[in-house]
Amino acid sequence: MDLIQSYTTSDEINDNIDYDDDEQTHIISLPSKSSAPKVDDTALSLISTTAAGGSSVVKPLDPTQHVVSYNPTYDQLWAPIYGPAHPFSKDGVAQGLRNHKLGSVEDAAIGSFHFDEQYNTFHAYGYAADPSANHFVGDVKSLENNRGVTVYNIPQSEQKRRRLEKKKDIDNADGGDGDGGGGGGEEVENPASETWLSRNRKSPWSGKKEGVVQGELTEEQKKYAEEHAKKKAEERGEKVEKGEFFEEKSTFHGKEEKDYQGRSWITPPKDKKADVEHCYIPKRCEHTWSGHTKGVSAIRFFPKFGHLILSAGMDTKVKIWDVYNSRKCMRTYMGHSKAVRDICFSNDGTKFLSAGYDKNIKYWDTETGKVISSFSTGKIPYVVKLNPDDDKQNVLLAGMSDKKIVQWDMNTGQITQEYDQHLGAVNTITFVDDNRRFVTSSDDKSLRVWEFGIPVVIKYISEPHMHSMPSIAVHPNTNWLAAQSLDNQILIYSTRERFQLNKKKRFAGHIAAGYACQVNFSPDGRFVMSGDGEGKMWYWNWKTCKVFRSMKCHEGVCIGCEWHPLETSKVATCGWDGLIKFWD
Repeated sequence: MDLIQSYTTSDEINDNIDYDDDEQTHIISLPSKSSAPKVDDTALSLISTTAAGGSSVVKPLDPTQHVVSYNPTYDQLWAPIYGPAHPFSKDGVAQGLRNHKLGSVEDAAIGSFHFDEQYNTFHAYGYAADPSANHFVGDVKSLENNRGVTVYNIPQSEQKRRRLEKKKDIDNADGGDGDGGGGGGEEVENPASETWLSRNRKSPWSGKKEGVVQGELTEEQKKYAEEHAKKKAEERGEKVEKGEFFEEKSTFHGKEEKDYQGRSWITPPKDKKADVEHCYIPKRCEHTWSGHTKGVSAIRFFPKFGHLILSAGMDTKVKIWDVYNSRKCMRTYMGHSKAVRDICFSNDGTKFLSAGYDKNIKYWDTETGKVISSFSTGKIPYVVKLNPDDDKQNVLLAGMSDKKIVQWDMNTGQITQEYDQHLGAVNTITFVDDNRRFVTSSDDKSLRVWEFGIPVVIKYISEPHMHSMPSIAVHPNTNWLAAQSLDNQILIYSTRERFQLNKKKRFAGHIAAGYACQVNFSPDGRFVMSGDGEGKMWYWNWKTCKVFRSMKCHEGVCIGCEWHPLETSKVATCGWDGLIKFWD
């Protein structure tokens, strides 16, 4: 073993000098250090006598073991740990003793009731009992004033004292005119007596008059009270205004509403013919309309001709624009007090529907700008749709925020049917199978297929991997549905009897999660298109499912897209930047 030299004082050297009287020589021994660590050798010397009279050596305790085969003493259990520390341990705690990244942590055994008691006592009075020691922490003065009581064990005498103090405060606030006040030389009864308490004890409901609501109501209570009041008013035959009222008006921005031949400004041009044999992807922006002060939520081309385009804005206005000639705003429809959510043209384009967040659905005359009728259930309509059949243009379907699809007869203004099976707000209504059925999607992440006029689900599609689908479009051959899924992909479902998912067709690449970006098809069915949350416009090939082209269209979200019904390479897009762009 190597000796380690150390510097010592003169006194220490003198202590280590041995004097030899005979030879009068000095022998100096230097202090030495051992590199071996200190070892607990007390346990090795302990000998315990067994019942048979024999003896056995008690082994030292291993700190990492969980079972002890004998009964150790207190000194053995809590003896310090000797020996070298772990070379890779920063705090010197052995790996076997570590149950936390900072070392060894012991659980404190305290019941939930006692914890709640001390927690609430500390927040109420400012003091609490320390579970690790027999004393209190917090406000000492409050502890003395309240005599150490907790919120759960206030004695009867303390409760009685507090009631009397409260009664005195009330009497003092009333000017001493209560039963406890004295006056006129009469003998005053002691307020602390049991007879006074029994005579003056009040019911918990005293002081509350019928019809007076104490305190603030929650949103659920307000909602229930409003619905109850409306129902009672309807039973009495009173007319109830269900949506927010807003003055309806319209402004015409063109030069004249009729031309020299007496034709209306919405009359489609006669020289336009359908030529959709082969569609092409647009490359450049041809025109930009900027009239909305806020974002544009939806756009719709005039049916079959596309010479006008209708837009719904978050600035509460609906505008219609000229596509071919002056390319200006032709008319503004103002009838909603909040943002407009959805719009829908009738088959001939002379009328259209608008749904707003003010809980109203309005039926407009496109040419004059007058409101023909208004509908409301007191809930927000998320989607509105007219029955595509020409003989059923008076039937209105609306998907509401209260999980219902409501059907109106617009001639009578009465609700003729309610489809109530969804578990969330209804987002889309899409007619299939020659308009005999329609498919709805909802926030409950499911698709449901209904027979028109029958409120029974004939097909229910819901899988654990499915996401909400806020937009659905029908392929031009009417055999497929394209659904915008909020997991950044477009899924394809068949419109046949089984409504199965086509696993071979899946369109992805865009970022649409969180946004109800509209999905659409080219008139010839060769391309699928959709906007995304980054303002891009995406085009996919229908057969190969590969991205054909993507281009930056808007600043912010590109929410809507429509392919022109006649032009083979023209597309209109809208976004939350308030712009409508026409691409060629």
